[in-house]
Amino acid sequence: MVGTVSAERSARAPRRLRLSVHRLYPLIGIAVLLVVWWLGGAIVAANPDTAAFSNFAPVPAIAALFHLAVGGQIWPQALASLSRIGQGLAIATVIGVPVGIAIGRSRAFQQMTHVPFQFLRMISPLAWMPIAVMAFATWDGAIVFLIAAATIWPVTFATANGLRKVHPNWHKVARNLGASPMRMLWRITLPAVAQDILTGVRLALGVAWIILVPAEFLGVTSGLGYAINDARDTLRYDNLAAIVLFIGLLGFAMDSCCLALIRRYAWHPEN
Repeated sequence: MVGTVSAERSARAPRRLRLSVHRLYPLIGIAVLLVVWWLGGAIVAANPDTAAFSNFAPVPAIAALFHLAVGGQIWPQALASLSRIGQGLAIATVIGVPVGIAIGRSRAFQQMTHVPFQFLRMISPLAWMPIAVMAFATWDGAIVFLIAAATIWPVTFATANGLRKVHPNWHKVARNLGASPMRMLWRITLPAVAQDILTGVRLALGVAWIILVPAEFLGVTSGLGYAINDARDTLRYDNLAAIVLFIGLLGFAMDSCCLALIRRYAWHPEN
């Protein structure tokens, strides 16, 4: 009996060690990134031609980020950007999910829309900027349009791809049991593709976060993109680096939330 317990403890020890090592990997990656950033800052500071940009280094940037966060200057800008991201993603989801379902359910609709959608998808969303400025009465409206135009495609195609994986017999059985189209939508289609929809939203969020900063270089006076432009114009390179760092942290946090939702609401047939 004692020997069995000792053997179990001996088997658990390497397992715990492996888990501890795996938990260290993210910390190692962060440390490498900070070292590369610090070396880049040191090289910039050592060159007389680029010494004016030395505040891009980690220490000034982190100090500026702390000052902006504690002083409250960065939070209104973040809320303005998050509002635009939220509106653009909401529009993309409301339009993209039904269109994706239509593509996944109807081969004729998929064939009719394939060329137009692929053509539109390959146009850079920022190329629509002059049209957006003319078409919308406010700068906010133009930015939300650009974000929606960029994010609708990941949501649409992820939804369509998820629906193609749903076994056709599920819908046949539901119809034979007398289920209405709306009931099949809510009880079969949406639960089956929920993980794919959330994955599309996660991809769309990454695209939106990339589009946001240049879009906010338009005539708005709020948002993280505006704050970057303002820091550049005032030669506050420590603030500029701090805002870039903040954008990365905020984007990482939102991506982690999306990943948690994907894991939480993933639907499996066996359940």
